[in-house]
Amino acid sequence: MASVTSLSDTVQQHLTSAISAALPEASADPLLRRSDRADFQANGILALAKKAKANPRELATRVVERVESGDVIKDIGVSGPGFLNITIADKAITRNLAARYADDTGRLGVPCAPNPGTTVIDYAQPNVAKEMHVGHLRSAVIGDAVVQLLEFTGENVVRRHHIGDWGTQFGMLIQYLDEHPHELDHKAGQVTGEEAMSNLDRLYKAARKLFDSDEEFKTRARRRVVDLQAGDPHTLATWQKFVDESKIYFFSVFEKLDMEVRDPDIVGESGYNDMLAETCRLLEESGVAVRSEGALCVFFEDVKGPDGNPVPLIVQKSDGGYGYAATDLSAIRDRVFNLKANTLLYVVDARQSLHFRMVFETARRAGWLGEDVKAHQLAFGTVLGKDGKPFKTREGETVKLEDLLDEAVERATAVVREKAEKVGLTEQEIEENGRYVGIGAVKYADLSTSAVRDYKFDLDQMVSLNGDTSVYLQYAYARIQSILRKAGEARPTAHPQLPLAPAERALGLHLDQFAETVLEVAAAYEPHKLAAYLYQLATHLTSFYDQCPVLKAETPEQVENRLFLVDLTARTLHQGMALLGIRTPERL
Repeated sequence: MASVTSLSDTVQQHLTSAISAALPEASADPLLRRSDRADFQANGILALAKKAKANPRELATRVVERVESGDVIKDIGVSGPGFLNITIADKAITRNLAARYADDTGRLGVPCAPNPGTTVIDYAQPNVAKEMHVGHLRSAVIGDAVVQLLEFTGENVVRRHHIGDWGTQFGMLIQYLDEHPHELDHKAGQVTGEEAMSNLDRLYKAARKLFDSDEEFKTRARRRVVDLQAGDPHTLATWQKFVDESKIYFFSVFEKLDMEVRDPDIVGESGYNDMLAETCRLLEESGVAVRSEGALCVFFEDVKGPDGNPVPLIVQKSDGGYGYAATDLSAIRDRVFNLKANTLLYVVDARQSLHFRMVFETARRAGWLGEDVKAHQLAFGTVLGKDGKPFKTREGETVKLEDLLDEAVERATAVVREKAEKVGLTEQEIEENGRYVGIGAVKYADLSTSAVRDYKFDLDQMVSLNGDTSVYLQYAYARIQSILRKAGEARPTAHPQLPLAPAERALGLHLDQFAETVLEVAAAYEPHKLAAYLYQLATHLTSFYDQCPVLKAETPEQVENRLFLVDLTARTLHQGMALLGIRTPERL
């Protein structure tokens, strides 16, 4: 089915034609927005009148006279110094929604974005041999939502999980294990997943402590890094074991997060190892990077330290080792020239913004990022505790991600259980819904906040049925399903001839904005705006319930029309939440 033109786009087209007729020399932009005074208000006339040195109210009146409203615009009038207030015909609202409802592709009339390209998105980047903590949450949740949005709008998306699986820490870890083999007891391979990862994490901390305090061990560990880079069989086999066990653990955590992470998409730091020397050679030969005190560096006029001296991007250290920049620049080369990416998107902590700014600029100077390739860091803020400080345990430790998710599910299951008897849920449904509600609560709290902002992690608020929470939206969806089950012979059917009550109009006009909202959100990588749209939709639905009986409406046609409205609302909530990676239970 073809995409459905939104009512705002239709009104925009009518106004643009009328403005061009009233002021042929003008470049028309009606600047249309929703309004409390009418369905829409256009305020672009003021700017046009100023340019044309015309009276804005007179110009607005001339535009109104030239509007061909057809059966879409019911009323248009001039207010104030030249604003246009537009009211949509009830039948136009219902017809447009009926076209969305009839979309057999399940897209609700949402078109694919024009000129799709290839986006490589780098997100969910845990570290091998380290347990995932709350700091890994945002990259995973935001990245997954952006993937869903981009794929839904037609973009070719290549996922990349740039895990930390290479470098000095592995020489340190492998050397420590060789010298203390009894400290990693895997009970003949019987321990996997979280327990195995806990063992590795403990081993890593012990190795780090010795590395920082014993110069001789530090020297042996660094020699082991050389062995690893050279492909020494024993060292490589131990490293591979760490990677494999860590992946099993990563998959289990991502499964709890209800996220799909595929093994071929995991291309860690080690994946670019063979490219590092060539990357450095190309940068040095082109003059983009220069040797400074033995290290290969890129300098920037606008990046200086507290002492006023330039702070370089170090691509290769003076001892010949490679820094993160060499890996990131090699990844850019791979993503642009091998994966043919038009857009490189990095969902990475805001604290790394300077690093990525320098990496992107270096890649541009080297000619790897041309005008046809966009590189963008989708920076995100910090997860805070209720006290407004970085989220820690009472002992001051970083909160483990699995512990946090388990607690969210536990709290949510208790909330679901409280209402289970009234709804008639089985124990299996209680547990399943508890998972959906708990994980949805964590994701929504993150995604309803602008990525760059910090947010407070408050489970009590997250699993509340009131306020801007995923539970409120999930409950709205489940409530509609309950109504549809009770409808008997009545079927959702659009009746454009019926007049709409104010709450029906408000709900209908908001539903019609779904497509443009999804496209705008995907283009700007701003899932928090989709979350805001869905919360407003649920709020409109609540007002509709209060003012417009559905199953007890006055006529059979009105029952069918209201069933149609709530069913389309349910489908929109379901699709919108799915794009955020959140499930909507049928009964709650």
